[in-house]
Amino acid sequence: MSRQQIVAGAADMIRRRGLNATSIREVAKHAGTPLGSTYHYFPGGKDQLATEAVRWASDAVSGVLTAKLRKGPVDGMKAFFTLWREVVSENDFQAGCPVLAVSVEETSGREALAAAAEAFTTWSDQLADSLRTHGVTPDRADRLAALVVTAAEGAVAMCRAQRSLQPLDDVAAELTALLASAVRT
Repeated sequence: MSRQQIVAGAADMIRRRGLNATSIREVAKHAGTPLGSTYHYFPGGKDQLATEAVRWASDAVSGVLTAKLRKGPVDGMKAFFTLWREVVSENDFQAGCPVLAVSVEETSGREALAAAAEAFTTWSDQLADSLRTHGVTPDRADRLAALVVTAAEGAVAMCRAQRSLQPLDDVAAELTALLASAVRT
């Protein structure tokens, strides 16, 4: 069992159960690794593991954005929503975003929360950069990018609560029109 598999397992558990309901012991069991190995790799305990899980999730989403934003901000935004749609639907509405889960729960450590803030900033910056490249003014690009990220995160939460993909689909449709209009003007 590699360190990376433990991190991915932690991200999976956090996105399903939240941070407070995820323990090192349960992560070790979920990842199929001895508890001692988990503590060996993560001597900083749960906060270190949660921080790395958030960074892992952030990098995964950032990679999707990087690949699709080359085609333009609308394609990047659609890929962002498609990713969350797949996460929610493939996990029968039992999983969301581990970054959001860490953001909304009280934690004893602040590293994981800082990593979550950094993830949201990274995703917003990627979208804003693409919008600016496609002619949107810097201030509006920043606002639109923040809107996309916050709307996606909120839509994921609604999908899980309502056990329906409709919130993601509705928000994606409206944001597609908004971004398409913004890059044309």
